Amino acid sequence: MEISVDISMYPLAIEGYEEEISAFIERLKAEPSVKVMCNELSTQLHGDYKTIMGLLEEEMFSVFTNLPHSVLVLKFIGNNREGIF
Repeated sequence: MEISVDISMYPLAIEGYEEEISAFIERLKAEPSVKVMCNELSTQLHGDYKTIMGLLEEEMFSVFTNLPHSVLVLKFIGNNREGIF
């Protein structure tokens, strides 16, 4: 099953959050089977459900380990909406 996920990350830190946001996005982009598209407000993932969910589990853990005072807002769509958002 293919899905799409829209992610917004809001670190509640005053300093050092830019690097963590960039690192989070770069780690998402490292998965070759997931299409990652970024804009000024959010990052969209498109691809296989199980691959994306495993990737998100690992990377959200990393974010909360490095910046525990962060908010992640995720919106899931039950099909691949690449190019339609």
